[in-house]
Amino acid sequence: MKSARMAQSACTVRLTNAHENSNLRRWDDPTPTVEHPRGHTSRRTVITAPSLLVTSGPPDGSLQIWQLAAEDTDVIKSVSTIPAGNDSKKPWAKIATIFARAPCVLHGSRVNNLQVTEIESKKTIYAAASRSSDEISGLAFLDCHTLLACCVKGQLCLADVRQPQSPLGDASIPLALGGEQWCMGVLPGCGANAPTVARLSSGGQLMLTDLRNIPTPLKSAKCKVSAASPRAEFLCVSWAPALDGHLAVSGFHGTIDIYDTQGWPVSGVEAEPLFSHKGHLFSGTEGGGDFPLVTAHVWHPWKPRTLLSAASDGSLHVWDWAEPHKNSS
Repeated sequence: MKSARMAQSACTVRLTNAHENSNLRRWDDPTPTVEHPRGHTSRRTVITAPSLLVTSGPPDGSLQIWQLAAEDTDVIKSVSTIPAGNDSKKPWAKIATIFARAPCVLHGSRVNNLQVTEIESKKTIYAAASRSSDEISGLAFLDCHTLLACCVKGQLCLADVRQPQSPLGDASIPLALGGEQWCMGVLPGCGANAPTVARLSSGGQLMLTDLRNIPTPLKSAKCKVSAASPRAEFLCVSWAPALDGHLAVSGFHGTIDIYDTQGWPVSGVEAEPLFSHKGHLFSGTEGGGDFPLVTAHVWHPWKPRTLLSAASDGSLHVWDWAEPHKNSS
């Protein structure tokens, strides 16, 4: 598939549609993002409707709209652009989508330029009124009215699109960790359970937060990493959608580590991974002999122990895992 080969060199892909053909599979549940950059370029892609895609990436914060051709061809053509605004120096936009009557995208690079835009009409249906210029590391829709942003400094910002006012930040990052950079992964709420957010720092700290009580973490732990992440923009933490309490961590080296958070105490634990996928370490070394760095990973939406991962050498893996003691019994 020509377009798929082109995308592998510098692409972040989130598949969100119930559709399938011989070349491209789209799942009906939004999945986390697989980022596949090489060199110094990266791009994020979101499928927002049966035939539309949205991408963001260098050199600025603008979004590009693409049209998928009919199922018997692999052509993807550019159809329009959502401008970045007047600040051409701002970082490239983070993006998130949700299924709605009119497909829309949440995008922005800083708290004060967050907005929700309808894809086809380009109408702005929400714009943050915040004065904060903190850079954003991740975005998510919690439901059709509520959005969540994670800042690079670790603060969480909640907003209701029906009330265009300043998002609310928190003060739950300890001062000792204030110099680190953070990303987030969101476990959607179910029934009476509120969404749970996992925040991962460039130093390997993990904090789990119930959004009903943001200032007080549910649990915190130190991941077993040998050194801080060399490229904080590649930090990635994601919850398993079909395996209670399990999450995956990457961005520190050439592995993806699986953790079970259910047995963690409130704080103070150095967590041991249940499993480490080391396949990217054997994919080859980059120029200069360095091992590849995992750039991102994603869980399969319904196969509990299946993940996809990408690394800086261009490798893309689909793999299963099992706890060693269960595998040998």
